[in-house]
Amino acid sequence: MSEAQAVNYTSQVFNPLAPEVVANPYDFYRHYRETAPVYKTPLGFWLLTAHEHVSSVLADRRFGRDFARETMVINGPAAMENPLNIAMSRMVLFLDPPDHPRIRKLVSKAFSGRRVQDLRPHIGRVATDLLNRVRERGQMDIVADFALPFPMTVMFDLLGVPESDREYFTRSFRVTSRVLDIIPLTATERKEATEQLNTLKRYFGDLIELRRREPAEDLISSLVQVEEAGDSLSSDELLSNIILLFIAGHETTSNAIGNSIYSLYSNQDQLDELKRHPENVSAAVDELLRFESPVQLSSRSALETVEIGGRTIPCGDFVILALGSANRDPRIYPDADRLILSRPDVRPLYFGGGIHFCLGAQLARVELEIALRTLFDSFPRLRISGMENAVWRPSCVWRGLQTLRANWA
Repeated sequence: MSEAQAVNYTSQVFNPLAPEVVANPYDFYRHYRETAPVYKTPLGFWLLTAHEHVSSVLADRRFGRDFARETMVINGPAAMENPLNIAMSRMVLFLDPPDHPRIRKLVSKAFSGRRVQDLRPHIGRVATDLLNRVRERGQMDIVADFALPFPMTVMFDLLGVPESDREYFTRSFRVTSRVLDIIPLTATERKEATEQLNTLKRYFGDLIELRRREPAEDLISSLVQVEEAGDSLSSDELLSNIILLFIAGHETTSNAIGNSIYSLYSNQDQLDELKRHPENVSAAVDELLRFESPVQLSSRSALETVEIGGRTIPCGDFVILALGSANRDPRIYPDADRLILSRPDVRPLYFGGGIHFCLGAQLARVELEIALRTLFDSFPRLRISGMENAVWRPSCVWRGLQTLRANWA
């Protein structure tokens, strides 16, 4: 962006949801990374944008999760009376010890390295089947027809969702992109998110009861058996974390697929290189996740007073970690705003760090790798249309496209 085009963020109200920031958050990040890398925002939390600070906090035990406090800072003192926030407070993503390791240990079995590798053939079949369904059409919306239903189907299989129930979720249901944002939900958005939560609670509550009566070889059946033992998992924890697995298990991966395809077609030289050497797709995944991270922000609370970058963060304050900014920090990645699939030593912070490192990180990487390989194998003449008019979902935490039109006729 030229100096004439650059946005003067200093003179504007701090708003990560401004249309120009949603369209391109990286100029926004650059401004704070260069002028105030540890910034106390007018909204009451700290914003960290430099890689050295973001990565250090992710691994620092002096920072943890205080979901109730963070939620009340953003949404007001009555926020924890909302059923949506009560349910989220029980999710392993927002817990610290001793609850975090207890619950994480129970759900992590679904994402062991060996199990993920064993799933590769099945994941490949899911991708091929979805693409075969649209082959004769000659066109598709990559988001609606592939990027979203692909990881969702894999998660259905892990959880044991019956085939007869899947159509509604794959065609009609998507969690509002604003539910985790650092800008308060509007009344309409809060109503929508609560309705979505209630839908998931009803559905998975019924499925849990079915698996009590009719156990199967799936994760829900395994977790039900643990919950019934009475010493590790409460009924509320069981339901909340199954909902988390469903949402997190497909939402970030679907965004990663759409983002990666968009990034490749925006950088034709890199797309051509990948097509010439498809065997390099596994290595390319890390650069794609760095370049256009589907999760842009994470948060932590200071468990004691900590000094970072010459600023003192008091105990109890919470910080927003700009993962998307850290992944574009030129001090770590030279020419960081360029997609370079051959870039060495890429370690994107998309999956977080410390005890909250993403449970499904390996599964997400495998799904993205298989999605790209299968898509280009199936449609070698794939073309993307409307790139210049791409519309991003209105969120500052999740980054993903609303639609992405493709054809191959």
